[in-house]
Amino acid sequence: MKFSLTWLRDHLETDATLAEITEALNAIGLEVEGVEDPSEKLAGFRVAHVLTAEKHPDADKLQVLTVDAGPDVNGGKPLQVVCGAPNARAGMKGVLGLPGAVVPSNGMELRKAAIRGVESTGMMCSVRELDIGESHEGILELPDDAPAGHSFADYQGSSPIIEVAVTPNRPDCMGVHGIARDLAAAGLGTLKPIAVPEFATSGACPVEIRTDDAQGCPAFYGRVITGVKNGPSPDWLQQRLKSAGQRPISLLVDLTNYLMLAYGRPAHAYDCAKLHGAVHARRAKPGEQVLALNEKTYTLDDSMVVIADEREVHDIAGIMGGENSGVSDGTTDVLLEIAYFDPARIGVTGRKLGLASDARTRFERGVDPAFLDEGLDLLTGLIVELAGGTASEVVRAGSPPSEPKVVAFDTGLTKRLGGVEVPEDEQRRILESLDFAVDGDWQVTCPLRRHDIEGPVDIVEEIVRIHGLDKVESVPLPRAEGVARATATPQQVMERRLRRAAAASGLDEAVTWSFLPEKEAAHFGPEGETLWTLENPISEDLKVMRPSLLPGLLMSAKRNADRGAASTRLFELGRRYFRKDDGTSDERATLGVLLAGEKTPRGWGTGKAEMFDAFDAKAAAIALLEAAGAPTDNLMVMGPDSLGPGTQFHPGQSATLRLGPKNVLARFGMLHPATLKAFDLDGPVAAVELFLDAIPARKAAKGPVSFARPSFTPPALQPVMRDFAFLLPEPLAAGDLLRAVQGADKANIIAARVFDLFTGIPGKEGGVPEGMKSLAIEVTLQPQEKSYKDAEIKAIADKVVAAAAKLGAELRG
Repeated sequence: MKFSLTWLRDHLETDATLAEITEALNAIGLEVEGVEDPSEKLAGFRVAHVLTAEKHPDADKLQVLTVDAGPDVNGGKPLQVVCGAPNARAGMKGVLGLPGAVVPSNGMELRKAAIRGVESTGMMCSVRELDIGESHEGILELPDDAPAGHSFADYQGSSPIIEVAVTPNRPDCMGVHGIARDLAAAGLGTLKPIAVPEFATSGACPVEIRTDDAQGCPAFYGRVITGVKNGPSPDWLQQRLKSAGQRPISLLVDLTNYLMLAYGRPAHAYDCAKLHGAVHARRAKPGEQVLALNEKTYTLDDSMVVIADEREVHDIAGIMGGENSGVSDGTTDVLLEIAYFDPARIGVTGRKLGLASDARTRFERGVDPAFLDEGLDLLTGLIVELAGGTASEVVRAGSPPSEPKVVAFDTGLTKRLGGVEVPEDEQRRILESLDFAVDGDWQVTCPLRRHDIEGPVDIVEEIVRIHGLDKVESVPLPRAEGVARATATPQQVMERRLRRAAAASGLDEAVTWSFLPEKEAAHFGPEGETLWTLENPISEDLKVMRPSLLPGLLMSAKRNADRGAASTRLFELGRRYFRKDDGTSDERATLGVLLAGEKTPRGWGTGKAEMFDAFDAKAAAIALLEAAGAPTDNLMVMGPDSLGPGTQFHPGQSATLRLGPKNVLARFGMLHPATLKAFDLDGPVAAVELFLDAIPARKAAKGPVSFARPSFTPPALQPVMRDFAFLLPEPLAAGDLLRAVQGADKANIIAARVFDLFTGIPGKEGGVPEGMKSLAIEVTLQPQEKSYKDAEIKAIADKVVAAAAKLGAELRG
């Protein structure tokens, strides 16, 4: 929220400087995001008196002026300025930009220059050039009593503009008056009472006002003012609106905006000539439409509250008024509306329509239900004072919430929870200065505008922030004696290890959105899982929480390929998201890997470029699982059944790594052509997904924990290698045979690897029977205390052959 220092002083009696005010705002939890001083932009611009105006000798539309810019400019001598404004004339007062000044509207630096052969020292400026309005028909004309030579910034009363970040739980500070109240409570001055201009009322309201939706609109107040004269707002009002970033429109509209920005109370003015019959709050009819003030048409449903007459809808309640009943320069009779709407209903309506406004921001956070009558009288008084007219009596339809919350408070909580010692009498003073009522037993009655107060902890927050958040000392947590203990959880340690391992293997880490387009998310949604769809996404293309990390990596690979990258090696460590049946979120830690493009580029030594294949994905999956601490020696390679709709991975070039038939640790392989087509990628592309939540946790060590790494002691005896060639059925996986062989004698066999695969020579009989294959396995034996004897090696070999035979493999003769 933005406001000028002058506007703040309208509500706060204080001698504090700008620096003291900004420091206090930060101390009480209203973070200052920036301070802008408009006078800095107007440095070098002076009030000037035009002494003479003569026609330019070489240009019909230019004049040569002599200008008095004050005694301290040019030794008090008049300056010569060439000007093309049609209203420039001798005797007028205007604004002169001196050489060196920068024009606020376009950033141009003024210099002494010759225009059509005539020297010009500076420039007479228009309202638009000074960035204080839109008029550009001529130069700005000032009153005759404007002091020549005076700084224009000082003359017009330029005031520093403060911008603060108001958190969603503080709707009471969505107006300048509320911010002034907090500063006054912090001891920075005295809050000025709200001054309601006096006005007389005459007769009953000629327009019937009612609420037909007591839930969505509990209270709807209004009155009519006849005989008003709409037009431009006075300078003081325009300056305050501009400081808040609002563009002045007309007096009636500007006053409703002023009420909202000054007191956090949105209101609306209708042109009575455009209304027909009773004006009432009701539910919208399904399919009903309204043309809003932003010139867009919105289709409504029956969950939304509207303000309508007997013919049509005129207002999306609490969000935006309608174009058909808005006030104009010709408006003479206005209906003022001020209401209380259900905050939750306003939020839902705004999200459904995708419509944001200043009014919605305040209503969905919760406006002050006790400020209806006073707010309406204040707006009425300002209109009668500035636009004339006669006000009718008030019509009050319904009633706003009026039961305040009472909280039983223990003053000791301030020290225990807030960490700062505040005397009881100071705590009482702070609460009462914020309009809380405190009785002798510390039963605290909250003002109705404080919707955020739910219990004693919120009272503590109020006391501590007004006392000063900067006064809360930083206290270190207690630390145990001795060597510092590790603070990272086992999950965090594993993720760090995985990041290092992935990066060390040549992969680049990617950080992609946790949100996906619906189509891409559905392509990777596992069967039986419900996608998590956001009700209020930041964009239509980012509305579904990702069920897999691969879509984000695929879109990254697509962007890289479009920019000429021949190879993409990416990994990402993040979360997948699903919606449980009970409506809660299910987050699962996952590591995704994507290998696209060339594994090795073409070259004279290697020939054609080599592309990634499923074995590269498998190698990456096993290496990363090993880094994560998974028991890779016990992994089973199985098909990818039930992990997706069936078109994510290529059915013949993908698999899963499991511990047991049901515990899937990873899936890997080549992506299906349909997947590549969906993401507009040229293949082949290999991918891996590691499901970190499925990796079994390591068993806790018994006894004292040693942080020292055990020393490496090499075996005293040389290892022994033996080769075995087995005939086995074609469908039998090599990994299964390898695992059986390695487990045949765990005391002596320390390693086993496949070094040859033979399936026979095509078109030639003999060697390997049809439907069979030959696998050659190298087995490493490690003697411990003494060397092996032939009989011992034979016994181990017999165990290997027997273990292979259980799987249907036989030793090849």
